[in-house]
Amino acid sequence: MKLFKKILVIVAVLLVGTYLVVAVTTLNRKPAEAGCRKLTLVIKDSVNAGFITQKEVLETLEQKGINPLSRPMSEINTRQMEEILAQNPLIDHVECYKTHDGTVVVEAYQRIPILRVMTAEESFYLDSKGTVMPTSTKCVAQLVVATGHIDQTFAVKTLYPFARFLQSDAFWRAQIEQINVLRDHTVELVPRVGDHLIYMGTLTTYQHKLDRLKRFYTEGLNRVGWNRYSRISVDIPNQIVCTKKK
Repeated sequence: MKLFKKILVIVAVLLVGTYLVVAVTTLNRKPAEAGCRKLTLVIKDSVNAGFITQKEVLETLEQKGINPLSRPMSEINTRQMEEILAQNPLIDHVECYKTHDGTVVVEAYQRIPILRVMTAEESFYLDSKGTVMPTSTKCVAQLVVATGHIDQTFAVKTLYPFARFLQSDAFWRAQIEQINVLRDHTVELVPRVGDHLIYMGTLTTYQHKLDRLKRFYTEGLNRVGWNRYSRISVDIPNQIVCTKKK
């Protein structure tokens, strides 16, 4: 009988000891870390540009092995994601961040094209910061087209500030559809309204020249008709020279 009681005591001690070991181990075990439950891709300025799609961003993340979905949140390097996605020449910059509910958000800001240059030698865009961009048929924006004798240096130094001015002015943004650069780097403009060419000469003092032309449009052509002249020159200071159609 005494032996049986000893056995019971030993068994009870072993059970209690086992329970304590299991309890301590369970309490000290770190909870499983939550993984990324959702990836949200946001393409900024897609209405104005339309170069980059969510699918292409996701494909880049997959190809580089940095798709965050299902990965532990602590292992997701958002800075690395930003640096890799920003290598795309059509993206201006990228912002990646995590949210408390297990979501990783990727916001890609596209370059905004303001001018398309098309010459016999090359074709490219200039963006709103004066950076040369590769052409893409996916651009949905209605852009002024520059043609003629243009290289990238002339485009960046001379055409870029002029294109920025056209874009910033509602009247000229709606009126000018083409810039043609002649061999001597003087410029002709092709308007959307009116069957005439506008000869600017050089693009020095272009704002003053266009101010005079705008007054002529509103005070002159509105009276005599927009199709009366074949050529309107604002090259000579304080003068506007018009050539009537034959």
